[in-house]
This record gives sequence, C-alpha cells and structure tokens, in this order.
Amino acid sequence: MKNVLFQHGQVISIILQRLLQNPFASSLNIIVIGIALSLPIGGYVLLKNVQNLAHQLAGTPQISVFLATGTSPDEIARISKQLKEHSAIDRIEFVPRDLALKQLQVSTGLSDVVAGLTQNPLPDAFIIYPTALTSQQLELLRDDLKSWSKLEHVQLDSAWAHKLEALLKFGRLAVFILAALLSFALVAITFNTIRLQILTQREEIEVAKLIGATNGFIRRPFLYFGIIQGLFGGAAAWLIIAFSLLLLNISLSPLNQLYASSFSLQHLSINDSLTLLGFSTYLGWLGAWLSVSQHLWRIEPK
Repeated sequence: MKNVLFQHGQVISIILQRLLQNPFASSLNIIVIGIALSLPIGGYVLLKNVQNLAHQLAGTPQISVFLATGTSPDEIARISKQLKEHSAIDRIEFVPRDLALKQLQVSTGLSDVVAGLTQNPLPDAFIIYPTALTSQQLELLRDDLKSWSKLEHVQLDSAWAHKLEALLKFGRLAVFILAALLSFALVAITFNTIRLQILTQREEIEVAKLIGATNGFIRRPFLYFGIIQGLFGGAAAWLIIAFSLLLLNISLSPLNQLYASSFSLQHLSINDSLTLLGFSTYLGWLGAWLSVSQHLWRIEPK
C-alpha cells in the first residue's frame, strides 16, 4: 500500500515539476480553462442573485383566506390550528372583521361611507405566508385551502411568480447550453495538450515499453496531468468569479446608499465551489483519457 501511494505521489511530483518548467504555457492553459469555466458558472451565480433580489423586491408571497359568514370562534381556532400545522405554511396572521373594517376606513379615506354602514360586510380572514415560493407550489397550496370547510374565498396573486420563474427557466437553459459547449471545448484543449505531450515523449514511451512498462503505468502521468490542469483551471475560475463579484459589489455600494439597501452579490456556496472543482477536474481527466486512449496504443517499440 505504501509503495502504491509513493508511486502516485512521485507521479504527481513529476507533473508539478513539468508545469513549473514551462510556466508560461502552463499558466496560459490554466487561465484559458478558468475563463471558459467562469462564464457559465458566473451566469449561474448571477441567476441565483437575481432570484434573491426579485424575492426581496416582490416581498414574501401571501395568500388571503376569507372565512364564511357566521364562522364561530371555536371554528376559527380550529382553522388557525390546522393552518399552523400545515407543512407548506410558514406563519399566519389572523385579521378580525372589525380590524379589517378599520384598516379599510383608514387606507381608503372613505370614513363617511364606512360610518354609514349598518353592519360590517367584511369577513374574518387569515393572511398566510407560505414556505415555498414557486408558482406551482403556491397554486397547489391555494387549491388545497379551497377544499377546506368554512373557507369562503382563497386569493393568491401569483403573476409575479410566473414571470420570475419563466425568466429564470430561460436563464438556466442558456447557462446549461453555454456550459455544455465550453465543457466540450475544455475537453478538446486537454485532449490536444496530452496529444502533443505523447508525441514529444514518443521515444521515452517506446523505451518504457521495451523494458516491460505496462500501458497503465505509461498512461498514469498523462491522466494526472489532465486532472491537475483541470483542478487548477477550476481554481482559476473560482478566483475570477470572486474577483468579479468583488468589483461588482464595490460598484453596487453607491446604489445601496441611494436606495437605502443592503443588497450584495453572493459568491458560490461551499457545495457549489466543491462541485466546480470536481467538475473541472473530471473534464481534465476526461480529455486526458480520451487522448491517451486514442494515441498511446499507436506507439509500439520497433
């Protein structure tokens, strides 16, 4: 086991030395990979921030539930308990009919008209704050509440949620297409880099095969090179995104002061950062494996 770990460590050390021996070409490849990866990942980060900003501007979605006329206090207490225990509801506010009439009188300025009413025409109501924000989940909750007894009317304004979801769906599709195209380009870059290395080391490979080296032993350094190059490219993409968000947040500072806001662009989470590094490493390995699989078998000792 120790010998196996030592061999892998020795291969990694050799690959790092090769990268340092030609720093300009190595840095250029890593920067190209980083820029290519930063484009779709940056789009993903911006979409998440746009979604958060839209929710802040639109506010928390609310569902207004109006009770039937003549609902008793015991029935109101029962409905309140059921609403609080509902998994899709975060919190509720009860609005008695007398309070609703006073709010109507103040907000509309129709105090004379309201004072002339012989009885209160408004029902008791609940204001519901759901835990979910997507239009489908909000509509499912609304349809569920409509089936409850003693609930006369359930009102939901989900137009903004539909518009936001359509916009985000379009953005996610655009980011996915861009990511797929650039991933193919990164595999091609690594493929070509490994191909050139195999051609320049052709004589060394022939000698290694003459003394009994297996294809797995010869293939290992090239695969590690692709893995390390992909990993460094992912790290470069992470740094590019971090620096870009820093500049954008600095530019947002005057706007926050003008609008008395504290909004700032959030960077990748830990899980997203690890996914980025893992995906870039996989692309590097894939490009190296494809190149080695196609070109290594053609080299045989004469």
